[in-house]
Amino acid sequence: MAQVPQTFLDALAVRTWCGLALGALGRAREEIDAINVYPVADGDTGTNLYLTLESAATAVEAVFAGYETGRSEPSLGDAVRAMAHGALIGARGNSGTILAQLLRGMAQVLAGAPGDGTPRLDGAGLGLALRRAADSARNAVAHPVEGTVLTVASAAADAAQGAGDDCGTVARAAYEGARAALAATPGQLAVLERAGVVDAGGRGLVAVLGALVEALTGEAPATDTASRPGPHARDDAPHAHVTGPDPGLCAEGAGTDGPAFEVIYLLEAGDEAVTRLRARLDALGDSLVVVGGDGLWNVHVHVDDAGAAVEAGVEAGRPYRIRITHFGAGDVHTGGERPPRERAQRAVVAVVPGEGLAGLYAEAGATTVLARPGEPPASGELVQAVRRAHAREVVLLPNDAELRHTAAAAAEQARTEGIRVALIPTRSAVQGIAALAVHEPERRFDEDVVQMTSAAGATRYAEVVVAERQSWTTAGICQAGDVLGLIDGDVAVIGADVTAIAETVLDRMLQAGGELVTLVVGDEAPETVADRLQTRVREAYLAVDTMLYRGGRQGALLLIGVE
Repeated sequence: MAQVPQTFLDALAVRTWCGLALGALGRAREEIDAINVYPVADGDTGTNLYLTLESAATAVEAVFAGYETGRSEPSLGDAVRAMAHGALIGARGNSGTILAQLLRGMAQVLAGAPGDGTPRLDGAGLGLALRRAADSARNAVAHPVEGTVLTVASAAADAAQGAGDDCGTVARAAYEGARAALAATPGQLAVLERAGVVDAGGRGLVAVLGALVEALTGEAPATDTASRPGPHARDDAPHAHVTGPDPGLCAEGAGTDGPAFEVIYLLEAGDEAVTRLRARLDALGDSLVVVGGDGLWNVHVHVDDAGAAVEAGVEAGRPYRIRITHFGAGDVHTGGERPPRERAQRAVVAVVPGEGLAGLYAEAGATTVLARPGEPPASGELVQAVRRAHAREVVLLPNDAELRHTAAAAAEQARTEGIRVALIPTRSAVQGIAALAVHEPERRFDEDVVQMTSAAGATRYAEVVVAERQSWTTAGICQAGDVLGLIDGDVAVIGADVTAIAETVLDRMLQAGGELVTLVVGDEAPETVADRLQTRVREAYLAVDTMLYRGGRQGALLLIGVE
Protein backbone atom coordinates (compact mmCIF):
# COMPACT_ATOMS: atom_id res chain seq x y z
CA MET A 1 0.00 0.00 0.00
CA ALA A 2 1.47 3.38 -0.99
CA GLN A 3 2.41 5.58 1.94
CA VAL A 4 1.69 9.28 2.23
CA PRO A 5 4.98 11.24 1.86
CA GLN A 6 6.07 12.91 5.08
CA THR A 7 8.75 15.47 5.75
CA PHE A 8 8.57 15.13 9.54
CA LEU A 9 8.47 12.34 12.05
CA ASP A 10 5.38 11.74 14.17
CA ALA A 11 3.68 8.81 15.89
CA LEU A 12 1.98 7.64 12.68
CA ALA A 13 5.34 7.62 10.88
CA VAL A 14 6.81 5.46 13.66
CA ARG A 15 3.88 3.06 13.35
CA THR A 16 4.30 2.90 9.59
CA TRP A 17 8.05 2.42 9.94
CA CYS A 18 7.61 -0.52 12.29
CA GLY A 19 5.17 -2.21 9.91
CA LEU A 20 7.37 -1.70 6.86
CA ALA A 21 10.52 -2.78 8.71
CA LEU A 22 8.81 -5.94 9.91
CA GLY A 23 7.80 -6.75 6.35
CA ALA A 24 11.31 -6.05 5.05
CA LEU A 25 12.93 -8.28 7.67
CA GLY A 26 10.37 -10.98 7.00
CA ARG A 27 11.30 -11.00 3.32
CA ALA A 28 15.04 -10.91 4.07
CA ARG A 29 15.03 -13.30 7.04
CA GLU A 30 16.24 -16.41 5.22
CA GLU A 31 18.87 -14.46 3.29
CA ILE A 32 20.23 -12.91 6.49
CA ASP A 33 20.21 -16.26 8.28
CA ALA A 34 22.15 -17.74 5.38
CA ILE A 35 25.01 -15.22 5.29
CA ASN A 36 25.90 -14.93 8.96
CA VAL A 37 29.28 -16.32 9.88
CA TYR A 38 30.30 -14.17 12.86
CA PRO A 39 30.84 -14.69 15.75
CA VAL A 40 28.91 -17.98 16.05
CA ALA A 41 27.34 -19.82 13.14
CA ASP A 42 23.94 -20.99 14.33
CA GLY A 43 21.64 -19.68 11.63
CA ASP A 44 19.18 -17.35 13.30
CA THR A 45 20.30 -13.72 12.96
CA GLY A 46 17.58 -12.82 10.46
CA THR A 47 14.98 -14.56 12.59
CA ASN A 48 16.24 -12.85 15.76
CA LEU A 49 16.02 -9.44 14.12
CA TYR A 50 12.52 -10.21 12.86
CA LEU A 51 11.27 -11.37 16.28
CA THR A 52 12.80 -8.33 17.98
CA LEU A 53 11.15 -5.94 15.54
CA GLU A 54 7.89 -7.85 15.79
CA SER A 55 7.86 -7.21 19.54
CA ALA A 56 8.53 -3.50 18.92
CA ALA A 57 5.76 -3.25 16.32
CA THR A 58 3.29 -5.03 18.61
CA ALA A 59 4.03 -2.56 21.40
CA VAL A 60 3.43 0.40 19.07
CA GLU A 61 0.14 -1.09 17.87
CA ALA A 62 -0.94 -1.50 21.49
CA VAL A 63 -0.36 2.22 22.08
CA PHE A 64 -2.51 3.14 19.12
CA ALA A 65 -5.20 0.68 20.19
CA GLY A 66 -5.41 2.45 23.54
CA TYR A 67 -6.38 5.70 21.77
CA GLU A 68 -8.97 4.23 19.42
CA THR A 69 -11.94 5.04 21.66
CA GLY A 70 -10.92 8.66 22.19
CA ARG A 71 -10.33 11.64 19.95
CA SER A 72 -6.68 12.12 20.76
CA GLU A 73 -3.78 10.28 19.17
CA PRO A 74 -0.56 9.03 20.73
CA SER A 75 2.35 11.45 20.78
CA LEU A 76 5.66 10.81 19.10
CA GLY A 77 7.10 10.18 22.55
CA ASP A 78 4.42 7.57 23.31
CA ALA A 79 5.15 5.73 20.06
CA VAL A 80 8.96 5.70 20.24
CA ARG A 81 9.01 4.74 23.91
CA ALA A 82 6.68 1.84 23.16
CA MET A 83 8.84 0.83 20.19
CA ALA A 84 12.01 0.83 22.29
CA HIS A 85 10.41 -0.99 25.21
CA GLY A 86 8.88 -3.62 22.97
CA ALA A 87 12.22 -4.24 21.30
CA LEU A 88 13.99 -4.44 24.67
CA ILE A 89 11.70 -7.07 26.18
CA GLY A 90 11.52 -9.05 22.93
CA ALA A 91 15.17 -8.88 21.88
CA ARG A 92 16.63 -12.16 20.61
CA GLY A 93 20.27 -13.06 20.15
CA ASN A 94 23.23 -10.72 19.69
CA SER A 95 21.72 -8.98 16.70
CA GLY A 96 18.29 -8.42 18.24
CA THR A 97 19.82 -7.12 21.45
CA ILE A 98 21.86 -4.54 19.56
CA LEU A 99 18.85 -3.55 17.43
CA ALA A 100 16.92 -2.97 20.65
CA GLN A 101 19.63 -0.61 21.88
CA LEU A 102 19.69 1.23 18.55
CA LEU A 103 15.93 1.84 18.85
CA ARG A 104 16.31 2.83 22.49
CA GLY A 105 19.00 5.36 21.58
CA MET A 106 16.72 6.90 18.96
CA ALA A 107 13.82 7.01 21.42
CA GLN A 108 15.89 8.91 23.97
CA VAL A 109 16.17 11.77 21.50
CA LEU A 110 12.79 11.52 19.80
CA ALA A 111 10.75 11.23 23.01
CA GLY A 112 12.26 14.49 24.17
CA ALA A 113 11.20 16.41 21.08
CA PRO A 114 9.08 19.48 21.83
CA GLY A 115 5.40 19.08 21.08
CA ASP A 116 2.94 21.67 19.97
CA GLY A 117 -0.20 19.58 19.79
CA THR A 118 1.11 17.76 16.70
CA PRO A 119 4.33 16.13 17.85
CA ARG A 120 6.94 16.06 15.11
CA LEU A 121 10.67 16.13 14.64
CA ASP A 122 12.71 17.66 11.86
CA GLY A 123 15.63 16.18 9.96
CA ALA A 124 18.27 17.62 12.28
CA GLY A 125 16.56 15.93 15.20
CA LEU A 126 16.40 12.64 13.32
CA GLY A 127 20.12 12.93 12.65
CA LEU A 128 20.77 13.40 16.37
CA ALA A 129 18.60 10.37 17.11
CA LEU A 130 20.63 8.22 14.71
CA ARG A 131 23.85 9.46 16.31
CA ARG A 132 22.61 8.60 19.79
CA ALA A 133 21.50 5.19 18.52
CA ALA A 134 24.90 4.32 17.07
CA ASP A 135 26.82 5.55 20.10
CA SER A 136 24.63 3.83 22.68
CA ALA A 137 24.75 0.53 20.79
CA ARG A 138 28.52 0.67 20.63
CA ASN A 139 28.72 1.43 24.35
CA ALA A 140 26.50 -1.56 25.12
CA VAL A 141 28.94 -4.03 23.56
CA ALA A 142 31.77 -5.16 25.80
CA HIS A 143 34.34 -5.45 22.99
CA PRO A 144 33.24 -3.66 19.79
CA VAL A 145 34.65 -4.92 16.48
CA GLU A 146 34.62 -3.08 13.17
CA GLY A 147 33.01 -4.64 10.13
CA THR A 148 29.81 -5.40 12.04
CA VAL A 149 26.39 -3.86 12.56
CA LEU A 150 28.06 -1.32 14.85
CA THR A 151 30.11 -0.04 11.93
CA VAL A 152 27.04 0.15 9.72
CA ALA A 153 25.11 2.07 12.38
CA SER A 154 27.95 4.57 12.84
CA ALA A 155 28.16 5.13 9.08
CA ALA A 156 24.42 5.79 8.92
CA ALA A 157 24.72 8.37 11.69
CA ASP A 158 27.70 10.03 10.03
CA ALA A 159 25.86 10.31 6.71
CA ALA A 160 22.79 11.78 8.40
CA GLN A 161 24.68 14.67 9.98
CA GLY A 162 24.10 17.89 8.06
CA ALA A 163 21.85 16.23 5.48
CA GLY A 164 19.14 18.86 5.94
CA ASP A 165 15.95 19.63 7.84
CA ASP A 166 13.71 17.23 5.93
CA CYS A 167 13.34 13.86 7.67
CA GLY A 168 12.96 11.97 4.42
CA THR A 169 16.21 13.42 3.06
CA VAL A 170 18.05 12.59 6.27
CA ALA A 171 16.69 9.04 6.34
CA ARG A 172 17.74 8.48 2.74
CA ALA A 173 21.25 9.78 3.47
CA ALA A 174 21.49 7.44 6.47
CA TYR A 175 20.32 4.52 4.36
CA GLU A 176 22.86 5.18 1.62
CA GLY A 177 25.64 5.60 4.17
CA ALA A 178 24.69 2.33 5.84
CA ARG A 179 24.51 0.48 2.53
CA ALA A 180 27.98 1.67 1.53
CA ALA A 181 29.39 0.67 4.91
CA LEU A 182 27.74 -2.75 4.63
CA ALA A 183 29.39 -3.39 1.27
CA ALA A 184 32.77 -2.62 2.84
CA THR A 185 32.41 -4.93 5.85
CA PRO A 186 34.29 -7.89 4.26
CA GLY A 187 37.39 -5.70 4.04
CA GLN A 188 37.19 -5.05 7.79
CA LEU A 189 36.52 -8.53 9.12
CA ALA A 190 38.50 -11.45 7.76
CA VAL A 191 35.87 -14.08 8.48
CA LEU A 192 33.42 -12.23 6.21
CA GLU A 193 35.99 -11.96 3.44
CA ARG A 194 36.78 -15.67 3.62
CA ALA A 195 33.09 -16.56 3.37
CA GLY A 196 32.37 -14.02 0.64
CA VAL A 197 29.51 -12.34 2.53
CA VAL A 198 28.71 -9.04 4.19
CA ASP A 199 27.81 -8.70 7.84
CA ALA A 200 24.39 -10.22 8.56
CA GLY A 201 23.39 -7.83 11.34
CA GLY A 202 24.41 -4.86 9.21
CA ARG A 203 22.30 -6.28 6.37
CA GLY A 204 19.33 -6.31 8.71
CA LEU A 205 19.93 -2.72 9.78
CA VAL A 206 20.04 -1.61 6.15
CA ALA A 207 16.61 -3.20 5.68
CA VAL A 208 15.27 -1.35 8.73
CA LEU A 209 16.64 1.99 7.49
CA GLY A 210 15.21 1.35 4.04
CA ALA A 211 11.81 0.95 5.68
CA LEU A 212 12.32 4.30 7.45
CA VAL A 213 12.93 5.97 4.08
CA GLU A 214 9.73 4.47 2.70
CA ALA A 215 7.71 5.46 5.79
CA LEU A 216 8.83 9.09 5.50
CA THR A 217 8.82 9.55 1.71
CA GLY A 218 6.32 7.00 0.46
CA GLU A 219 9.00 5.61 -1.87
CA ALA A 220 10.99 2.47 -1.24
CA PRO A 221 14.72 3.07 -1.83
CA ALA A 222 16.48 1.27 -4.63
CA THR A 223 17.69 -2.13 -3.50
CA ASP A 224 20.17 -4.65 -4.79
CA THR A 225 21.50 -7.98 -3.67
CA ALA A 226 22.72 -6.49 -0.43
CA SER A 227 24.25 -9.69 0.83
CA ARG A 228 26.89 -9.62 -1.92
CA PRO A 229 30.37 -8.68 -0.74
CA GLY A 230 31.80 -5.26 -1.48
CA PRO A 231 34.94 -4.46 -3.45
CA HIS A 232 37.20 -5.67 -0.64
CA ALA A 233 35.96 -9.24 -0.84
CA ARG A 234 37.52 -11.79 -3.12
CA ASP A 235 35.63 -12.30 -6.35
CA ASP A 236 36.16 -16.03 -6.14
CA ALA A 237 35.07 -16.38 -2.53
CA PRO A 238 32.18 -18.79 -2.07
CA HIS A 239 28.83 -17.45 -0.95
CA ALA A 240 28.54 -19.18 2.38
CA HIS A 241 25.31 -20.86 3.31
CA VAL A 242 26.21 -20.84 6.97
CA THR A 243 24.60 -18.95 9.75
CA GLY A 244 24.75 -17.50 13.25
CA PRO A 245 23.89 -14.48 15.38
CA ASP A 246 25.55 -11.31 14.38
CA PRO A 247 27.20 -8.58 15.82
CA GLY A 248 30.37 -6.71 16.57
CA LEU A 249 31.90 -8.77 19.28
CA CYS A 250 35.25 -10.14 20.43
CA ALA A 251 37.06 -11.28 17.32
CA GLU A 252 40.38 -10.38 18.85
CA GLY A 253 41.67 -13.29 20.86
CA ALA A 254 38.74 -15.51 19.84
CA GLY A 255 39.75 -19.12 19.81
CA THR A 256 38.47 -21.85 17.59
CA ASP A 257 36.48 -23.30 20.48
CA GLY A 258 33.96 -20.85 21.92
CA PRO A 259 31.69 -21.03 24.96
CA ALA A 260 29.03 -23.72 24.99
CA PHE A 261 25.96 -21.67 25.94
CA GLU A 262 24.15 -18.51 24.91
CA VAL A 263 22.40 -16.95 27.91
CA ILE A 264 19.85 -14.17 27.55
CA TYR A 265 17.58 -12.67 30.18
CA LEU A 266 15.72 -9.54 31.15
CA LEU A 267 16.94 -8.00 34.37
CA GLU A 268 15.42 -5.56 36.83
CA ALA A 269 18.38 -3.87 38.50
CA GLY A 270 19.98 -0.53 39.25
CA ASP A 271 22.83 1.04 37.31
CA GLU A 272 25.54 0.24 39.87
CA ALA A 273 24.52 -3.41 40.05
CA VAL A 274 24.59 -3.65 36.26
CA THR A 275 28.07 -2.17 36.17
CA ARG A 276 29.27 -4.94 38.49
CA LEU A 277 27.34 -7.50 36.44
CA ARG A 278 29.07 -6.41 33.23
CA ALA A 279 32.48 -6.97 34.79
CA ARG A 280 31.54 -10.39 36.13
CA LEU A 281 29.97 -11.63 32.88
CA ASP A 282 32.86 -10.28 30.84
CA ALA A 283 35.16 -12.48 32.92
CA LEU A 284 32.89 -15.50 32.48
CA GLY A 285 32.58 -15.47 28.69
CA ASP A 286 32.34 -13.37 25.55
CA SER A 287 29.84 -11.78 23.15
CA LEU A 288 28.62 -9.68 26.07
CA VAL A 289 25.92 -7.13 25.31
CA VAL A 290 23.93 -5.37 28.05
CA VAL A 291 21.29 -2.92 26.85
CA GLY A 292 18.52 -0.94 28.47
CA GLY A 293 18.29 1.44 31.39
CA ASP A 294 15.86 2.95 33.88
CA GLY A 295 15.86 -0.26 35.87
CA LEU A 296 15.20 -2.72 33.02
CA TRP A 297 18.00 -4.40 31.04
CA ASN A 298 18.43 -7.09 28.43
CA VAL A 299 21.53 -9.20 29.07
CA HIS A 300 23.21 -11.39 26.43
CA VAL A 301 26.42 -13.41 26.87
CA HIS A 302 28.13 -16.58 25.62
CA VAL A 303 29.56 -18.71 28.48
CA ASP A 304 30.61 -22.22 29.40
CA ASP A 305 28.86 -22.02 32.78
CA ALA A 306 25.24 -21.05 32.12
CA GLY A 307 24.35 -21.40 35.80
CA ALA A 308 27.02 -18.89 36.81
CA ALA A 309 25.70 -16.38 34.28
CA VAL A 310 22.20 -16.68 35.70
CA GLU A 311 23.48 -16.53 39.28
CA ALA A 312 25.29 -13.30 38.43
CA GLY A 313 21.97 -11.87 37.30
CA VAL A 314 20.29 -13.00 40.54
CA GLU A 315 22.97 -11.19 42.55
CA ALA A 316 22.48 -8.04 40.46
CA GLY A 317 18.69 -7.95 40.61
CA ARG A 318 15.71 -9.92 39.33
CA PRO A 319 16.37 -11.85 36.11
CA TYR A 320 13.43 -13.31 34.19
CA ARG A 321 12.49 -14.54 30.73
CA ILE A 322 15.75 -16.48 30.79
CA ARG A 323 16.69 -18.27 27.57
CA ILE A 324 19.65 -20.65 27.53
CA THR A 325 20.80 -22.22 24.27
CA HIS A 326 23.39 -24.97 24.03
CA PHE A 327 25.48 -24.35 20.92
CA GLY A 328 26.47 -28.00 20.61
CA ALA A 329 29.85 -29.66 20.57
CA GLY A 330 30.45 -28.83 16.94
CA ASP A 331 29.77 -25.12 17.19
CA VAL A 332 32.64 -22.63 17.09
CA HIS A 333 33.22 -18.92 17.40
CA THR A 334 34.29 -18.16 13.89
CA GLY A 335 36.87 -15.55 14.83
CA GLY A 336 39.26 -18.52 14.47
CA GLU A 337 40.15 -20.57 11.44
CA ARG A 338 37.74 -23.47 11.71
CA PRO A 339 34.68 -23.45 9.44
CA PRO A 340 31.17 -23.14 10.91
CA ARG A 341 29.75 -26.32 12.34
CA GLU A 342 27.57 -28.90 10.68
CA ARG A 343 24.19 -29.73 12.11
CA ALA A 344 24.28 -31.99 15.14
CA GLN A 345 22.62 -35.34 14.67
CA ARG A 346 20.22 -35.01 17.60
CA ALA A 347 19.11 -32.44 20.16
CA VAL A 348 16.50 -31.98 22.86
CA VAL A 349 14.29 -28.87 23.06
CA ALA A 350 12.38 -28.37 26.31
CA VAL A 351 9.94 -25.85 27.77
CA VAL A 352 10.83 -25.12 31.38
CA PRO A 353 8.91 -23.10 34.01
CA GLY A 354 11.79 -21.49 35.92
CA GLU A 355 15.31 -20.15 35.74
CA GLY A 356 16.80 -22.90 37.88
CA LEU A 357 15.43 -25.65 35.66
CA ALA A 358 16.53 -23.74 32.57
CA GLY A 359 20.10 -23.99 33.82
CA LEU A 360 19.69 -27.66 34.74
CA TYR A 361 18.27 -28.59 31.34
CA ALA A 362 20.89 -26.55 29.49
CA GLU A 363 23.73 -28.19 31.38
CA ALA A 364 22.27 -31.54 30.28
CA GLY A 365 22.58 -30.32 26.69
CA ALA A 366 19.00 -29.22 26.00
CA THR A 367 17.90 -26.06 24.24
CA THR A 368 15.38 -24.41 26.56
CA VAL A 369 12.36 -22.16 26.21
CA LEU A 370 11.35 -20.42 29.44
CA ALA A 371 7.62 -20.36 30.16
CA ARG A 372 6.87 -17.63 32.67
CA PRO A 373 3.63 -17.89 34.71
CA GLY A 374 0.83 -16.61 32.49
CA GLU A 375 3.19 -16.32 29.49
CA PRO A 376 3.13 -19.68 27.66
CA PRO A 377 5.35 -19.79 24.57
CA ALA A 378 3.72 -19.62 21.15
CA SER A 379 4.32 -22.25 18.50
CA GLY A 380 6.62 -19.84 16.64
CA GLU A 381 8.88 -19.57 19.67
CA LEU A 382 9.11 -23.35 19.87
CA VAL A 383 9.90 -23.56 16.15
CA GLN A 384 12.67 -21.02 16.66
CA ALA A 385 14.06 -23.08 19.53
CA VAL A 386 14.09 -26.16 17.30
CA ARG A 387 16.02 -24.16 14.70
CA ARG A 388 18.48 -22.93 17.36
CA ALA A 389 19.15 -26.52 18.36
CA HIS A 390 20.65 -26.91 14.87
CA ALA A 391 20.13 -30.66 14.64
CA ARG A 392 18.77 -33.13 12.10
CA GLU A 393 16.70 -34.87 14.78
CA VAL A 394 14.97 -33.11 17.67
CA VAL A 395 13.11 -34.47 20.70
CA LEU A 396 10.57 -31.88 21.89
CA LEU A 397 9.49 -31.83 25.56
CA PRO A 398 6.57 -29.41 26.18
CA ASN A 399 6.47 -30.23 29.93
CA ASP A 400 2.91 -28.91 30.20
CA ALA A 401 -0.38 -30.52 29.24
CA GLU A 402 -1.70 -27.13 28.08
CA LEU A 403 1.12 -26.86 25.53
CA ARG A 404 0.36 -30.14 23.74
CA HIS A 405 -1.35 -28.58 20.73
CA THR A 406 1.14 -25.69 20.57
CA ALA A 407 4.05 -28.13 20.60
CA ALA A 408 2.37 -30.32 17.99
CA ALA A 409 1.99 -27.33 15.66
CA ALA A 410 5.63 -26.39 16.17
CA ALA A 411 6.76 -29.95 15.46
CA GLU A 412 4.74 -30.03 12.25
CA GLN A 413 6.23 -26.74 11.08
CA ALA A 414 9.76 -27.95 11.84
CA ARG A 415 9.13 -31.13 9.87
CA THR A 416 8.28 -29.08 6.79
CA GLU A 417 11.80 -27.60 7.10
CA GLY A 418 13.38 -31.04 6.91
CA ILE A 419 13.93 -31.58 10.64
CA ARG A 420 12.89 -34.91 12.11
CA VAL A 421 10.94 -34.07 15.27
CA ALA A 422 9.52 -36.40 17.92
CA LEU A 423 7.07 -34.89 20.41
CA ILE A 424 7.05 -36.58 23.81
CA PRO A 425 3.85 -35.46 25.62
CA THR A 426 5.47 -34.58 28.95
CA ARG A 427 3.01 -32.81 31.24
CA SER A 428 5.46 -31.56 33.86
CA ALA A 429 9.08 -30.50 34.03
CA VAL A 430 9.80 -33.43 36.37
CA GLN A 431 8.68 -35.81 33.63
CA GLY A 432 11.05 -33.98 31.31
CA ILE A 433 13.89 -34.48 33.80
CA ALA A 434 13.17 -38.22 33.81
CA ALA A 435 13.14 -38.32 30.02
CA LEU A 436 16.37 -36.34 29.75
CA ALA A 437 18.07 -38.67 32.25
CA VAL A 438 17.76 -41.64 29.88
CA HIS A 439 18.44 -39.70 26.68
CA GLU A 440 21.31 -41.22 24.67
CA PRO A 441 22.09 -39.47 21.36
CA GLU A 442 24.12 -42.46 20.17
CA ARG A 443 21.06 -44.71 20.07
CA ARG A 444 18.81 -44.97 17.05
CA PHE A 445 16.33 -42.08 17.06
CA ASP A 446 13.21 -44.24 17.45
CA GLU A 447 14.77 -46.25 20.26
CA ASP A 448 15.85 -43.09 22.09
CA VAL A 449 12.36 -41.62 21.80
CA VAL A 450 10.79 -44.83 23.12
CA GLN A 451 13.10 -44.91 26.14
CA MET A 452 12.52 -41.21 26.91
CA THR A 453 8.75 -41.59 26.52
CA SER A 454 8.76 -44.62 28.80
CA ALA A 455 10.73 -42.80 31.49
CA ALA A 456 8.41 -39.79 31.35
CA GLY A 457 5.30 -41.96 31.45
CA ALA A 458 6.59 -43.85 34.49
CA THR A 459 6.96 -40.59 36.43
CA ARG A 460 3.97 -39.40 38.43
CA TYR A 461 3.97 -35.66 38.92
CA ALA A 462 2.53 -33.19 41.39
CA GLU A 463 2.72 -29.53 42.23
CA VAL A 464 1.92 -27.28 45.16
CA VAL A 465 0.49 -23.90 44.20
CA VAL A 466 -1.43 -20.98 45.69
CA ALA A 467 -4.97 -20.45 44.40
CA GLU A 468 -5.43 -17.12 42.64
CA ARG A 469 -9.23 -17.05 42.95
CA GLN A 470 -12.22 -18.91 44.33
CA SER A 471 -13.09 -21.94 42.23
CA TRP A 472 -14.54 -25.42 42.20
CA THR A 473 -12.00 -28.25 42.26
CA THR A 474 -12.03 -32.04 42.46
CA ALA A 475 -11.21 -31.68 46.17
CA GLY A 476 -13.91 -29.08 46.89
CA ILE A 477 -14.20 -25.31 46.80
CA CYS A 478 -10.99 -23.34 47.23
CA GLN A 479 -10.62 -19.68 48.11
CA ALA A 480 -8.05 -17.20 46.80
CA GLY A 481 -4.87 -17.70 48.79
CA ASP A 482 -5.50 -21.37 49.63
CA VAL A 483 -2.65 -23.81 49.12
CA LEU A 484 -3.50 -26.52 46.58
CA GLY A 485 -1.81 -29.87 46.10
CA LEU A 486 -2.29 -31.25 42.58
CA ILE A 487 -1.46 -34.82 41.61
CA ASP A 488 -1.26 -35.69 37.91
CA GLY A 489 -3.04 -32.41 37.11
CA ASP A 490 -6.01 -32.74 39.49
CA VAL A 491 -6.46 -30.95 42.82
CA ALA A 492 -6.05 -33.60 45.52
CA VAL A 493 -5.85 -31.54 48.71
CA ILE A 494 -6.65 -28.00 49.88
CA GLY A 495 -5.18 -26.33 52.95
CA ALA A 496 -3.36 -23.34 54.43
CA ASP A 497 0.13 -24.65 55.24
CA VAL A 498 2.54 -25.23 52.35
CA THR A 499 4.68 -27.82 54.12
CA ALA A 500 1.69 -29.81 55.39
CA ILE A 501 0.10 -29.88 51.94
CA ALA A 502 3.40 -30.93 50.38
CA GLU A 503 3.82 -33.80 52.87
CA THR A 504 0.26 -34.99 52.23
CA VAL A 505 0.80 -34.95 48.47
CA LEU A 506 4.10 -36.80 48.78
CA ASP A 507 2.57 -39.48 51.02
CA ARG A 508 -0.29 -40.07 48.61
CA MET A 509 2.08 -40.41 45.68
CA LEU A 510 4.40 -42.85 47.49
CA GLN A 511 1.53 -45.05 48.61
CA ALA A 512 1.63 -46.49 45.09
CA GLY A 513 5.35 -47.13 45.43
CA GLY A 514 8.41 -45.44 43.99
CA GLU A 515 12.18 -45.52 43.91
CA LEU A 516 13.12 -41.88 43.30
CA VAL A 517 11.53 -38.61 44.41
CA THR A 518 12.45 -35.45 42.51
CA LEU A 519 11.81 -32.13 44.28
CA VAL A 520 11.96 -28.81 42.43
CA VAL A 521 11.58 -25.97 44.93
CA GLY A 522 10.49 -22.52 43.79
CA ASP A 523 11.79 -19.24 45.18
CA GLU A 524 8.52 -18.48 46.98
CA ALA A 525 8.36 -21.78 48.87
CA PRO A 526 9.21 -21.79 52.60
CA GLU A 527 12.91 -22.37 53.20
CA THR A 528 12.21 -25.41 55.39
CA VAL A 529 9.99 -27.36 52.99
CA ALA A 530 12.79 -29.15 51.16
CA ASP A 531 14.45 -30.37 54.37
CA ARG A 532 11.10 -31.53 55.78
CA LEU A 533 10.25 -33.54 52.68
CA GLN A 534 13.70 -35.11 52.41
CA THR A 535 13.52 -36.09 56.09
CA ARG A 536 10.04 -37.51 55.54
CA VAL A 537 11.24 -39.73 52.71
CA ARG A 538 14.32 -40.86 54.61
CA GLU A 539 12.39 -41.79 57.75
CA ALA A 540 9.18 -43.24 56.29
CA TYR A 541 10.15 -44.75 52.93
CA LEU A 542 13.15 -47.05 52.95
CA ALA A 543 15.17 -47.45 49.75
CA VAL A 544 13.62 -44.32 48.19
CA ASP A 545 16.14 -41.72 47.02
CA THR A 546 15.55 -37.99 46.63
CA MET A 547 16.92 -35.43 44.18
CA LEU A 548 16.58 -31.74 45.00
CA TYR A 549 16.70 -28.85 42.51
CA ARG A 550 16.11 -25.12 42.86
CA GLY A 551 13.60 -24.00 40.26
CA GLY A 552 13.77 -20.23 40.68
CA ARG A 553 10.66 -18.21 39.84
CA GLN A 554 8.70 -21.11 38.41
CA GLY A 555 5.11 -20.21 39.33
CA ALA A 556 4.50 -23.33 41.44
CA LEU A 557 5.87 -23.38 44.99
CA LEU A 558 6.96 -26.97 44.53
CA LEU A 559 7.12 -29.62 41.82
CA ILE A 560 7.29 -33.30 42.80
CA GLY A 561 8.10 -36.28 40.64
CA VAL A 562 7.97 -39.92 41.70
CA GLU A 563 9.54 -42.65 39.58
